[in-house]
Amino acid sequence: MKFAVKAWSKGKARVGVVQLGSCPHPIETPALLLTTRKGLPVFIPPDHFPSLPSPDSLLFHFSPLHFLEGISLKAISTIGGLHPLLGLRDHILVAVPRDSIISIPDHDSTNRIGASFETPSGRMLIKPAEYMEMISSMRPNLWTTLADEVPAWASEKRNKASVERTLRWLDECIISNSKDGAVFGSIVGGSRVEVRRSCAQEVARRNVEGFWIGGFGLGESMEERNPLLSAVMDSLPEEKPRLISGLGLPEEVLQGVAAGIDLFDSTYTYHLTLGGFALTFPLERIETQITKYQPNSDSGSDGTKINLKATMYRKDTSHIVDNCKCYTCQNHTKAYINHLFNVHEMLAHILLEIHNTHHYLGFFRSIREAIQEGKFEQFRQKFIGSRREHLFSAALSI
Repeated sequence: MKFAVKAWSKGKARVGVVQLGSCPHPIETPALLLTTRKGLPVFIPPDHFPSLPSPDSLLFHFSPLHFLEGISLKAISTIGGLHPLLGLRDHILVAVPRDSIISIPDHDSTNRIGASFETPSGRMLIKPAEYMEMISSMRPNLWTTLADEVPAWASEKRNKASVERTLRWLDECIISNSKDGAVFGSIVGGSRVEVRRSCAQEVARRNVEGFWIGGFGLGESMEERNPLLSAVMDSLPEEKPRLISGLGLPEEVLQGVAAGIDLFDSTYTYHLTLGGFALTFPLERIETQITKYQPNSDSGSDGTKINLKATMYRKDTSHIVDNCKCYTCQNHTKAYINHLFNVHEMLAHILLEIHNTHHYLGFFRSIREAIQEGKFEQFRQKFIGSRREHLFSAALSI
């Protein structure tokens, strides 16, 4: 793996370039990892992958725990790993045990032997040796070490125990690594600033290609998150990339970028699609005027998205977003997608996830442009300010 920082905005926000595996093109950061189930996007069929922005859409997140049911690890290894199994030879596969959809950390059952996860198959305890067997068989381009994640309300004693286990498992993973992909060391510590800083400093001393910041999105507020992110980022070398899980909302992504995060593992677009929501916020430069909010209790709009299940779109023959270049907006209308939801057609989710993925990747592109122009903080404040205006207007209309 090769990584280089190309530009800085005022503060810690930065644009970088990462080159991984067989991907023919370098990928600019900050970047989004697309959510998958067993290595493929939940709703987007493979024949529509070329319609997504490239190379931004080539980063796929997956949890190795998804493959504990079905095909054996031996069979995956014999085939040559997940790339040939899934037919994704040009994509970058990033393995992270945690998944906010079906592989959720269970801190109460995790012990010194291994990390526990709640899965559709029940609670599973994954030991470092078992995890490394998965990595060796699946051969991802990038993988994070096993971690003991704890929620924000965990006690100081439990936080320290999680750090001790995570560091021990990190060393075990590094020792047993057979050079299958780039290793990202896991950083935990709950909501304790000093514990977070100590863990980050220890992981920075290890021989890893990058860092995965875990334990976020587990109960902490945005206000609590800033000092925690600062404590971690200030302890890490600038020349190595940082990946984070648990920050998905646009405001959270902007918060992470401002702290110096490069890669984001997020299930935001998946949950939007599942609920029938389409992203609509403007992607133009920060100087562009935000469309004036028009309150409507039936629209499901909050200034960033609309609910296409709402009855007001039954006869709306406009596209989700004017001038959007995604396959959905180029070929279909709000009324058609509303109809598909009403008759419970799977195509509704397919078309909606194509749009949401395309739109959110565009959001990350706008972030990179703002950083390169030295206007990231203006971009961030403009976006957050417009969101507050929409929410305030919506509250007054109730």
